[in-house]
Amino acid sequence: MTKPPFIKVLAFTAWLLVAAGGIVIIADYESRAGRFGVTPERWPSQNLISLDPQHDTLVMFAHPQCPCTRASMEELNQLLAQSGGHVAAHVVFFRPAKFPADWAHADLWKTASTISGLAVHEDVDGPVAKHFGAQTSGFVVLYRPDGQLLFHGGITDGRGHVGDNVGKDAIISLLAGREPSATDTPVYGCSLTGDSCPMPAPKTTAAR
Repeated sequence: MTKPPFIKVLAFTAWLLVAAGGIVIIADYESRAGRFGVTPERWPSQNLISLDPQHDTLVMFAHPQCPCTRASMEELNQLLAQSGGHVAAHVVFFRPAKFPADWAHADLWKTASTISGLAVHEDVDGPVAKHFGAQTSGFVVLYRPDGQLLFHGGITDGRGHVGDNVGKDAIISLLAGREPSATDTPVYGCSLTGDSCPMPAPKTTAAR
């Protein structure tokens, strides 16, 4: 039996509403900034990273399983390529102590390890991140050689977005000795400690 025209119209209208609702939800998710705490104005002395005495020091904090952070890593790669080696750059990956090292040494870690001039570190249970107020994956800080904070925030304009953005441009300006358009920006990514990121259970070895 052929459906009456008004039934087809109702069905199509319902489909449009569902599709529009999905687009709105996705757009809201992509544009929703993450949290961050208080970033110290002076470099914290007690952490696993040393402040470079000759160059500005940049640190990105990342969740190794966060898909949004792939964009932040790509932006970081481009930023470092334009820095002319005038920055000491680090990425610090969060790992819960109960999880094995290979949980953190996933694709993002491997990608970071291929970026020229970038040192890769592991932050077990997140004490280093806490020192800098980092709560969202992709959070970046930049300090002068004398320990003064220059910038903190994100270097994408949305979750998973690659392209021109205020954060990356600000850091490039600072490294070139120019006045930045901003010194703090929103950060877009999953929670650094994993409450909004996939947290696969640690692998276990079967008893023999």
